[in-house]
Amino acid sequence: MKLNLHDISFAYDSDMIIKNIDCSFVSGNFYSIIGPNGSGKTTLLDLISGFLQPRSGHIDIDQAPILSLSKKQISKKIALVSQDYTINFPFSVKDVVMMGRHPYIPRFSHPSGSDMERVDKMMEVTGIHHLQDRKINELSGGERQRCVFARALCQDTQVLLLDEAFSNMDINHTLQMLSLVKQSVKEKNQLVISVFHDLNLASSWSNSLLMLKNGEIKAFGNSQDILTQQTIKDVFNVASIVEFNEHVQAKQVYYPSI
Repeated sequence: MKLNLHDISFAYDSDMIIKNIDCSFVSGNFYSIIGPNGSGKTTLLDLISGFLQPRSGHIDIDQAPILSLSKKQISKKIALVSQDYTINFPFSVKDVVMMGRHPYIPRFSHPSGSDMERVDKMMEVTGIHHLQDRKINELSGGERQRCVFARALCQDTQVLLLDEAFSNMDINHTLQMLSLVKQSVKEKNQLVISVFHDLNLASSWSNSLLMLKNGEIKAFGNSQDILTQQTIKDVFNVASIVEFNEHVQAKQVYYPSI
């Protein structure tokens, strides 16, 4: 499966957020998008998911234009875990996770046995099974984030988009969720695109990095080739030391204390 972005631009009124993005993402890979605040990271994911429509250019998934697909068709291909998921109605955790199966359940029908099994399995692997009867608005930020993660996994899509999906989790749960994602990339040939602020997590877990600045691609390629002191200086305007770390088998970034 291949996701192609052809000369994508996007603006809010006259404010250009994304400028002439042209790149491809291929299944079986874990991509990370990094860049300063306001560089267009979340907007780019919203364009890929079909939530936003580009001002120019187009996005194809398996040669089908995203905007030619219905919302239900997109939901069978792409799942999104957002950092700011909010819901006002007091759904139970199990009900929220079941929402991931809605694209596959015929209208006016009930979930099948296999739907129920997948919901149970995803609650189990994300560590929220014991919370299944709790209301979503009663959970902590990290618990709610894992609930949304389980919902996305229930969609069983080829593409998984993660928008700062680990921002509310402690490091233990962050590593657990990243392990699940990495396993899915390897075993199911899934395509994962994740927005990170933590450069070291991005380097450790993804095999490709896309660096954005002011809505433009500044670097895109193998994580270990792209992550250098010069690219970090160019994109973030900070001095750093970048060294290969034997423990994580990846480059890590260190900053001078002030």
